[in-house]
Amino acid sequence: MSDRTHTPPAFPAGAWLDTLLDACLAEDVGTGDVTTDVAVSPDATAVGVIAARTAGVVAGLPLLGPLYARLSADVTVDLVASDGDRLPPGRPAARLHGPAAPILTGERVALNFLQHLSGIATLTSRYVEAVAGTGCRILDTRKTLPGYRALAKYAVRCGGGHNHRLGLYDRILLKDNHWASRDASLADLVARGRRRHPDLAIEVEVDSLDQFADVLPLRVDWILLDNFTPEATREAVRLRAARETGSWRTRLESSGNLDLANVRAYAAAGVDACSVGRLTHSVPALDLGLDIRTTEDR
Repeated sequence: MSDRTHTPPAFPAGAWLDTLLDACLAEDVGTGDVTTDVAVSPDATAVGVIAARTAGVVAGLPLLGPLYARLSADVTVDLVASDGDRLPPGRPAARLHGPAAPILTGERVALNFLQHLSGIATLTSRYVEAVAGTGCRILDTRKTLPGYRALAKYAVRCGGGHNHRLGLYDRILLKDNHWASRDASLADLVARGRRRHPDLAIEVEVDSLDQFADVLPLRVDWILLDNFTPEATREAVRLRAARETGSWRTRLESSGNLDLANVRAYAAAGVDACSVGRLTHSVPALDLGLDIRTTEDR
């Protein structure tokens, strides 16, 4: 039985995923798996069991089917868990049946995907638990491995988190370097953004309460509080409440040096979201393993 607190998201797919899988296999297999060629009979069949060695939230299981299909049409992938499930140590996540050689050849690429994505989902779930009851969402960032962003952001959702912007194209986010390079006042930039991209949210990063007080009257969709203390964050929330009129409410995002020890203090201060770069940029892998046995040993 799974331990899941939310509905798992739809798995991302597209030509980009085909390209990524092809590239990963080409990188690892190259001209051929010479060790398996030496050690394993082409006629040998096997069962491979992928299981958690430490407790965590699994993500990336739907990759196994298209990955192994590239190695052999005769490998059957049975998923015995679902992405977003919390697995205890020893709990199987998937079973592979078929020729032993391709099961072995795909082992490292399969585990690299699963361990990285499950690490993201597991760490995200810990942040979500840390802010439970505050109404604050945990967001990811664009600090992802190039080429892996859609998968990384999917894994965040598997852990109960939410996605910030997917790229440079789906939200206007005016940060400190934009402030330094701007060719007009901030108010003019916000007006320009609304005119050129009326369907996109506008967010402005600030690093002081003085900057916050300047931006708040512009009624942007989001203000990012960069490296604020919890005390300064509470003051920003108070200032926002004092300016709220009608149904309009600028949402506040805390970011910068957030960790499991302090994230609840920021969430409890009243922000709408906390964005956490370490969910994807330096996440530890979840320990999963693939154990192989020949069908004759069953």
